[in-house]
Amino acid sequence: MRLGRNTVAVVTGAGSGIGRALALALAREGCALALADKDAHTVANTAAEAKKAGAGTVSTHALDVADLEAMMRFREEVKQAHRYVQLLINNAGVALIGELEELSVDDMRWLIDVNFWGVVYGTRLFLPLLRENRQAHIVNISSIYGIVAPAGQTAYAASKFAVRGFSEALRHELAGSGIRVTTVHPGGVRTNIVRNARLPARSDPALRGQVVKLFDRMARTRPDQAAVRILRGIKRNEQRILIGPDAFLMAALCWLMPVNYWRMIDRLMPKERRKTGKR
Repeated sequence: MRLGRNTVAVVTGAGSGIGRALALALAREGCALALADKDAHTVANTAAEAKKAGAGTVSTHALDVADLEAMMRFREEVKQAHRYVQLLINNAGVALIGELEELSVDDMRWLIDVNFWGVVYGTRLFLPLLRENRQAHIVNISSIYGIVAPAGQTAYAASKFAVRGFSEALRHELAGSGIRVTTVHPGGVRTNIVRNARLPARSDPALRGQVVKLFDRMARTRPDQAAVRILRGIKRNEQRILIGPDAFLMAALCWLMPVNYWRMIDRLMPKERRKTGKR
């Protein structure tokens, strides 16, 4: 897919992290942008930077992607501001800290509503607008934990496996049309997703600091590096994008050892991982 002045791109979770980096990378391509985030202040900051970077028309939208009615209003606002959409990036996501017995049903529902249903709502609502173009593209951000599933990530892995399955089935449904579908599986990217993760009431409060420290040590990829790789994949119409050496390693081990891959991955993890109670 070509990116440029005639491209209108929708990006959710654009206030920070990979979403912000994608917005700025698309701005440098000259794209018009519809940027959404739950935090009105951070998405406004992204929009200001995007305009400085060379974006076309930029609109901002404060909303929760897990809210279907808000997403419906978002679609209508984008139609009014931009008339059409060629690129949809479902990026918004959240995280939980804790193992299954520590999580409440409400905790899990909150995460899955954002990480999975937010992707479904965005795709379903914007698909008619995407079909109006000769070429269009949907990018759904999953995770390396949509390929491998570690202890301590029951809800998160379930949501990201669901994004992967949804995206692959959708790709098969859209085969022969002008709409391409890309699934992105980042490894450790230096964002605030772990710092902002929800800590269940049953969890040890000290666990957050331990997990953040470990994440900071292991996350080697910068958001801007992830964005550059994703844009390259969009231009090449790649169906799956792995981001970071850790993602490639885990995916390879899963392919080689589909049942017992985590035994090998766990041996490669820092010793501090075991101190957090995660196997």
